Amino acid sequence: MNFRHFLLPWRPGKTRRARVEETVSPGLDVSPTGAAPVPARRPPKLVRRARWWNAPWFDTVQFLVLCGALIWLVVSGAMGMDYHWQWYRVPQFIFEVVDGELLWGPLAKGLAVTLKITACSVVLALAIGLVTALLRLSDSLAGRAVSKVYIEAVRNTPLLIQMYLFYFVLGPIIGLDRFWVGVACLSVFEGAFACEVIRAGVLSVPRGQHEASDSLGLGRAQGYRYVILPLAVPLMLPPLTGLIISLVKNSAIVSVIAVFDLTTAGRNLVADTFLSFEIWMTVAAIYLGLTVALSVFMSYLERRVRTCA
Repeated sequence: MNFRHFLLPWRPGKTRRARVEETVSPGLDVSPTGAAPVPARRPPKLVRRARWWNAPWFDTVQFLVLCGALIWLVVSGAMGMDYHWQWYRVPQFIFEVVDGELLWGPLAKGLAVTLKITACSVVLALAIGLVTALLRLSDSLAGRAVSKVYIEAVRNTPLLIQMYLFYFVLGPIIGLDRFWVGVACLSVFEGAFACEVIRAGVLSVPRGQHEASDSLGLGRAQGYRYVILPLAVPLMLPPLTGLIISLVKNSAIVSVIAVFDLTTAGRNLVADTFLSFEIWMTVAAIYLGLTVALSVFMSYLERRVRTCA
C-alpha cells in the first residue's frame, strides 16, 4: 500500500488522487473529472535582439573602413614623396604573352621557389617535431635532455642568426647548396614549435586510451600509430595551421643567402625598376593570397578529419 498521498499537504478543492497525479506528472494539467491529461503551456521563449553594433553588416563596415584607412595612408605617403604610380608595368613581372606564348615573370618564378621551399620545410619540420615530441614523452633521460636542449636553443635564438650559422658553418661541412641550407634551417626552426604542438596534442588524449591500447596488446609504437595519434590529430590541426602559415612568411629569410624566392625577386625588381610601392605591395598581396588559401584548405581539412573521427 502506497502511503505517499497521505503525506501530501491538503489543498481545498482537490481530491487526494488529483494531488497524487499532479505530483507524479507536474508538467501535465490533470482534470479533476479524470479526463485525459493536457500538456501544460510553456511560456514563450524570449529571444534576445542583437544590438546593431554586433550585426554582421557593422563588422563589414568596420573592415572596409580599416582597409580604406590603410590605403589612404599608403597613397598619402606616396603623394607626399611626389611618387608616380606605374601599376601598368607590374603585370609583366608576373606573366606576359609574347607571340601567343605564355612567359612567366620573375615574381611567378620566385613564387614557385617559395612554394617548393615551404613544401619541403613543412614535411621535414613535422618529422622533426614528431621525433622530438616522442623523445620528450619517452622514459629515456638522455632523450628528454637532448630534446629539451634543442627546443630551448632554437626557440630562444633569432632565425636570422640560425640561417647564417647554417649557411657558413653547417652547409660547407655537409655540402648543401643554398636551397637546401634554407630548407634545413627553416625545418629545424619550425620543428621546435611543431614538437610542442604534437606533444600537447598527445597529452590531451585521455589516459584511458593509452590503457586501452595496452590492454589490446599493442606495443608503444603501435599504440601511438593506431590509437593515440589518430585521436590527437584533430586537436593538433588548428595550431599546426598557424605554424605552417608562419613558415610561409618566414621563408622570406632565405633571401639573405641569395636564394631566388619571391622576396628576392621583389628586391631585385625594386633595384632595377625603382617601383618600390608597386612591387612590394604586389609581393605582399601574393603572400596574403597564399596564406589565406592555406588557411581555407586547413579549415576544410580540419572539418573533414573531425567528421571522419
